[in-house]
Amino acid sequence: MHCPLFCLLLALLSFSLQATEQARPKVGLVLSGGAARGLAHIGVLKALEEQGVRIDAIAGASMGAVIGGLYASGYSVAELEELAITIDWQQALSDAPPRRDVPFRRKQDDRDFLVKQKLSFRDDGSLGLPLGVIQGQNLALLLESKLAHTADTRDFDKLPIPFRAVATDIANGEKVVFRRGHLPQVIRASMSIPAVFAPVELDGRLLVDGGMVDNIPLDVARDMGVDLAIVVDIGTPLRDRRQLATVVDVLNQSITLMTRRNSEEQLASLRPDDILIQPSLAAFGGTDFGRATAMIEAGYRATRVLDGRLASLRQAEGDSELALARSPRQRTPVITGIKVENDSKVGDDVIRYYIRQPIGQPLELDRLQTDMGTLYGLDYFDRVQYRIVHKGDDHTLVISARGKRGGTDYLRLGLNLSDDMRGDSAFNLGASYRVNGINRLGAEWLTRAQIGDQQELYSEFYQPLDTGSRWFVAPYLELGSQNIEATLDNDPVAEYRLERYGFGLNLGRQIGTYGEVRLGVGKAWGEAEVRIGQQDLPRLSFNEGFYELKYSFDTLDNLYFPHSGEDISLTLRQYDKALDSDQRYRQWQFNLDKAISRGADTWVLGGRYGRTLDDAEVVTSSFVLGGARQLSGFRQDSVSGQNVSLLRMVYYRRLTPRAYLPLDFPLYLGGSLERGRAWNNDNEFDSSYINAASIFLGIETPLGPLNLSYGANTEHEKAVYLNLGHTF
Repeated sequence: MHCPLFCLLLALLSFSLQATEQARPKVGLVLSGGAARGLAHIGVLKALEEQGVRIDAIAGASMGAVIGGLYASGYSVAELEELAITIDWQQALSDAPPRRDVPFRRKQDDRDFLVKQKLSFRDDGSLGLPLGVIQGQNLALLLESKLAHTADTRDFDKLPIPFRAVATDIANGEKVVFRRGHLPQVIRASMSIPAVFAPVELDGRLLVDGGMVDNIPLDVARDMGVDLAIVVDIGTPLRDRRQLATVVDVLNQSITLMTRRNSEEQLASLRPDDILIQPSLAAFGGTDFGRATAMIEAGYRATRVLDGRLASLRQAEGDSELALARSPRQRTPVITGIKVENDSKVGDDVIRYYIRQPIGQPLELDRLQTDMGTLYGLDYFDRVQYRIVHKGDDHTLVISARGKRGGTDYLRLGLNLSDDMRGDSAFNLGASYRVNGINRLGAEWLTRAQIGDQQELYSEFYQPLDTGSRWFVAPYLELGSQNIEATLDNDPVAEYRLERYGFGLNLGRQIGTYGEVRLGVGKAWGEAEVRIGQQDLPRLSFNEGFYELKYSFDTLDNLYFPHSGEDISLTLRQYDKALDSDQRYRQWQFNLDKAISRGADTWVLGGRYGRTLDDAEVVTSSFVLGGARQLSGFRQDSVSGQNVSLLRMVYYRRLTPRAYLPLDFPLYLGGSLERGRAWNNDNEFDSSYINAASIFLGIETPLGPLNLSYGANTEHEKAVYLNLGHTF
């Protein structure tokens, strides 16, 4: 009896709800590109949420695609703000993983030669050049880590908020609008500024920044069926004539001209009901990632000014689907399997070894980020990425490793220069060539040559014995020569030229990414003749055979101007007549540097200690000291003895602000306090303890650290050094 009345009430209620929904306009949000200035979008979103404005669709280009894609996938404004402020943008906008994550063998490459950049060669011998200054490895990993929960969402209309991203096909200049795909990869393509970031190859296209063709994708939002658009324009303003002073300024201006032209076309199509938000960002540049808080505030203020117009769009009830997506539990799937996709020179087992994600446990993003950095640090890949594939209750972690198209054989050049400004100088010019991927286990052949004050030819074949390079064997050949001073009663009487030739074999064990232990046997022979001084001193010929144990440990975050970590090495060597050595004696040497930082200030504490434990020929068994921060005041390697000790404290402070692109050349001012000694076992020479100090100005250039130093010591020795080479 009451059913007709009840059904009528339900019908009326349904009609009322539909009418209300139809009365509310469908709101689209359009977020423009503008590099770091795009962080202002977060402030806009914050103000819109406070006004209760519900966004029904988002279209973005470049940085607008980054912020829009994260928000559309379920990130809250508070989460976006925290990300913008806490992300290490310098690390994200580079390719190199943190040095602590790099495999130990690659860390040792930095010590060989000065020049940081290396030239790569393909298997056919041709030079491989990159398509961008930044390959985008770390940026891609960052996007993957933040969007892992969207891995099975290929249709962007099925995201909590429907989303579109715009990119440009660099081959033909066409606009590419992404309605579906792998969201992190799509966003990465949309923000690939030409020449800065390498293009993204996707579906046969080579894609770059969407801002090149549609920096304010209002037309894309219209195609999504929105009734009105909220358009956020944070485009970079044009520079005037006086501000165009460098080639970089001209390049930036050229890009800005292209983006402003297509932006103005879109702005001209605004309708009366549309809302335009243009934050005041004239004081901010495209690389000002360190000023995220101020740019977010600028976006927020610019939006709150429009509260009156936005009030009509206020929506009382929230979006339950969006609220569910913002639950952190939705972003940490339990991994049920791991799969490797690999086209590089090393085997799948090698890649799998470095992935420590436990099966049957929630995804451990921090550990996975570290593992991916270590993999990329092997130098076999253009990129190493991951994604989560969901199928029912199964969540498979897929590791995708793309081999280097530019080649995996590397040439590095180097120059070490020291001049005490008193007529004594030393230089070393060198090169190293490393052939990678000789077999699927990752064997390498390294050859290093150097001419100058210290001459060297060293060649080593490095063969891993298991998939993780935990155990390895490394035979080597070496030739070298250097100058050694002979001293009597604390006075130099001659300078010998010592030449040594040898070979050896090491069996080693890697200790994570931090260190290694080597046990080896070696054979060497050579001669030493007087170069400067008493010509009647005898010419020496010698044979050496030795056992050696060497331990190395390196956690420095930067080899040249470290801020944290330590560098430790210990070498034990016994010369034995059973190996055809002329003399039987033992030597050991210990080196330590530990960096401690507080803000812009850094202290490096450490030194070295070398001992010869038995009677031996002085010239062939001597260690050397001398030079900047190696008993400052003396010229380079001018203090020698069978035993040496050095303690030092080095301090420096960064004078320049941190940059967020690879063009970051920090300038440091610092000084050192040192105390050292050199002595021989026959008691004919003992320098006694010498105190020394130095001050220096250093800059980390693309070639390496350049240091101008002044040093003095208690032996009344003073020197000015110009060092292009290692800091310590």
